[in-house]
Amino acid sequence: MSHTDAPPLQPAGPSKSGGDERLLHRSLARRLMGRPELGSVVGAAAVFLFFSIAAEPFLRASSLSTVLYASSTIGIMAVPVALLMIGGEFDLSAGVMVVSSALISSMFSYQMTANTWVGVGVSLLVTLAIGAFNGTLLTRTKLPSFIITLGTFFMLTGLNLGFTKLISGTVSTKTIADMEGFESARTLFASHLTLGSVDIQVTILWWLALVAVATWILLRTRVGNWIFAVGGNADAARAVGVPVTKTKIGLYMGVAFAAWVSGQHLLFSYDAIQSGDGVGNEFLYIIAAAVGGCLMTGGFGSAIGAAVGAFIFGMASKGIVYAQWNPDWYKFFLGAMLLLATLLNAWVRKRAEEKA
Repeated sequence: MSHTDAPPLQPAGPSKSGGDERLLHRSLARRLMGRPELGSVVGAAAVFLFFSIAAEPFLRASSLSTVLYASSTIGIMAVPVALLMIGGEFDLSAGVMVVSSALISSMFSYQMTANTWVGVGVSLLVTLAIGAFNGTLLTRTKLPSFIITLGTFFMLTGLNLGFTKLISGTVSTKTIADMEGFESARTLFASHLTLGSVDIQVTILWWLALVAVATWILLRTRVGNWIFAVGGNADAARAVGVPVTKTKIGLYMGVAFAAWVSGQHLLFSYDAIQSGDGVGNEFLYIIAAAVGGCLMTGGFGSAIGAAVGAFIFGMASKGIVYAQWNPDWYKFFLGAMLLLATLLNAWVRKRAEEKA
């Protein structure tokens, strides 16, 4: 309906139910139906209940800490990937970028015989530059993010293997465990806290911190409005003054920062890195975000939903082990969860729109 044939505005008054329309609020059910993470929360509860029954060790405190650790290794990356998806883009290089950041830290520290913190700092700068490269190339060329980041994926895969074999002579880096600064870096990226008989890995704290920051950005800042606007309709967002280019570059750099954190955890957990690791993990991050309610088309989703999606896969990966099933079924579970979550999210959003 155009503005010219819209009915005249009527003064607000009592509704048929006897209340003032201005004081009416949506019911709790309607508000919940409109939340992007609703489907993932329901799914997480179902998976938790299932493995609680199917696998007796699942409910032990030590088992739950293991589940949380597995969830955090996916969740650290799933959160910025979710923001990127809300902004309407993908990053297929995210998994390999994690390994690239670890390799840069390790090889730079070892070859330059420097303090490991020097390698960590160089890795941060280079990894952020990779993210900026993805975002800049995307905005300058207007090519789909699928093509841009697929190209980066193959380039990083080749560089990881090529440089590692060139410098180390093998497909893995040399150990840096005896270098200065290693223990302090391990404390930040790969330590654990002991609460009673339960070990809490530091990655869980990184994960929760990233979820909190991302949620604050999305819901409490102007940048969050820009992300939703860019993902909903980039041209319309640009027309009203949203800095589309800077927003997309910033989102890719956010993914790069999380890849750096994950890469340092990988390095300081094992003190050496295999150059071929990380391939395929980008799909785990995307699936976790999609299961958490992020639309593939952009403009809708939440960081909390992505965290819940990561928790689902953490429960599944360890629950299958505790139930003593063949772990080959895990990949089937990933695909099934992606399809079911996408269908559930579509149904929930349709119901929310009908009730709005």
